Amino acid sequence: MYEKNKNHALLRSAGPFFLHFNKMKKIIIYTDGGSRGNPGPAAIGVIFCNEKEQKIKEYEEFLGDNFTNNEAEYYAVIFALKKFKSLFGKKLANSSEVEIRSDSEFLVNQLQGLYKILDQKIGSLFLELWNLRLDFKKIRFKYIAREKNKDADRLVNEALDNRHRSQKLL
Repeated sequence: MYEKNKNHALLRSAGPFFLHFNKMKKIIIYTDGGSRGNPGPAAIGVIFCNEKEQKIKEYEEFLGDNFTNNEAEYYAVIFALKKFKSLFGKKLANSSEVEIRSDSEFLVNQLQGLYKILDQKIGSLFLELWNLRLDFKKIRFKYIAREKNKDADRLVNEALDNRHRSQKLL
């Protein structure tokens, strides 16, 4: 089921699981960002799951026409954290553990301090994401194999395929 939220992002609801979201202490969020061309048209896919990995919400969003793949990966995580706060509030963010799962080794290693940030735009995105972390009890970034992130990847491709019907996030 697709719905339009007030920010014009396409979202899908997984029904009754959403009602129990406020009671969960751990939230798993799968994120993916991608561009066709590097830089090129880019989009994000984000999936919220409970601790049992049951899907709660899915989002796909077209970013625009001139983004690198790495920028799109950062925008996916930024979108996920902002969306969490807008849906569930700062109070739940302060009491929840969030695990961000991404197939971007680049992103996860930068966020864990293992890779240096050399690009100015990536540096700005890193700072924005870092500041968003302050509203959460705990955020863990986990690198996963691409095969385990197929659903978020599918959302990216759907947003890119349907970009002429989508509104831009940025």
